[in-house]
Amino acid sequence: MVKSERPGSTEDAPAGYEGVWRFTAPAADVSVPQARHAVRDLLNRQGVPAQDELVQGLLLIVSELVTNAVRHAALLSPILAVEVAIGTEWIRVSVEDNHPYRPKALERDYAQTGGRGLLLVREITVEAGGVCDIEHTASGGKIIWVALPLAGPSLTSPPSAPSAL
Repeated sequence: MVKSERPGSTEDAPAGYEGVWRFTAPAADVSVPQARHAVRDLLNRQGVPAQDELVQGLLLIVSELVTNAVRHAALLSPILAVEVAIGTEWIRVSVEDNHPYRPKALERDYAQTGGRGLLLVREITVEAGGVCDIEHTASGGKIIWVALPLAGPSLTSPPSAPSAL
């Protein structure tokens, strides 16, 4: 896992847990639990002050986003990237692949046995007071990201766009 620090003055010294971490993984089933464990271990190692409920929701989101990349993008994107950005008030996790298809969250259909991962991601995000979106990359792929507040739902503005999944 590679860590990159944000430049800042000594006046704006970040909290000890702040930073941005990015790692890549093969678009294979084994990457789902590996990504989840890597994010959990990162949060623990950095001492991020997040409640257990938030962490569990975030880990489920990571599992769903990586699973989607593995199931739907592997043919055009044999490698995926996971990025975790931690600020004083927000955690942002994103999964990037090189497949151009932009998925949409399906509506509730209890007869379906699958295909509800993004709906679950959206529901967890909204309940936590966060935001999620999908962006295209310069190379034609996509980044699906979720930002959750560390302190739970609040009136604090998130680090970008409204929930679009």
